[in-house]
Amino acid sequence: MSQVLTLWKKTSALPQGKRIFSVLFAQKAPYFATIRPRFVDIRPNRAELVIPKRPGVHNHLGTVHAIALCNGLEAAMGALAEATIPADKRWIPKGMEVSYTAKATSDITCVAETDPEQWTSEALPDSGGDLPVRVRGVRDDGTVVIEGVIRLWVTPRT
Repeated sequence: MSQVLTLWKKTSALPQGKRIFSVLFAQKAPYFATIRPRFVDIRPNRAELVIPKRPGVHNHLGTVHAIALCNGLEAAMGALAEATIPADKRWIPKGMEVSYTAKATSDITCVAETDPEQWTSEALPDSGGDLPVRVRGVRDDGTVVIEGVIRLWVTPRT
C-alpha cells in the first residue's frame, strides 16, 4: 500500500484526522496549501476533496478562480495516483485539458477517477504509457463547474 493511502487510512479514522491529513498533504506540495484542500475520500481509483470558497481563491468576480480549480483537480488526481499506482510504476503529470462549464460560486468538490483496468500491465506497457484521469469540480448545488482529463505518463520505477 502506498504511503499516501496508508497515511490516509491512519489519520482519517482519528478525530480531526481528515484535517490533519489535508494539512500534511498540502505541505508535501506547498502550492496545494494555497487552496486549503479538505480531503473527503481517498481510495484506489478515486479521490475527492473540497476547496473552500474564501477570499484567498477568489477571482475579480468573487467566484473561485479557474487556476484554484485546476490546483484542486491536480491535488485530487495526485492523491488518486499515489493510492492506485502499482508499486513497480511511477507517474508524472503530462497535461491537463479542462472546460469551465459554470461559475464556481460555492465551495467546490474536486473529484478524480480512473477505472481499475487502466492500471494493468496490458494498459501500461514496460515502455511507459499515457493514463487519462477523469476530473471534475462540482458546486454545492450539484452543478459541474469544471471538468476534464489530466494525463499521466506512467513508467517503470527504476
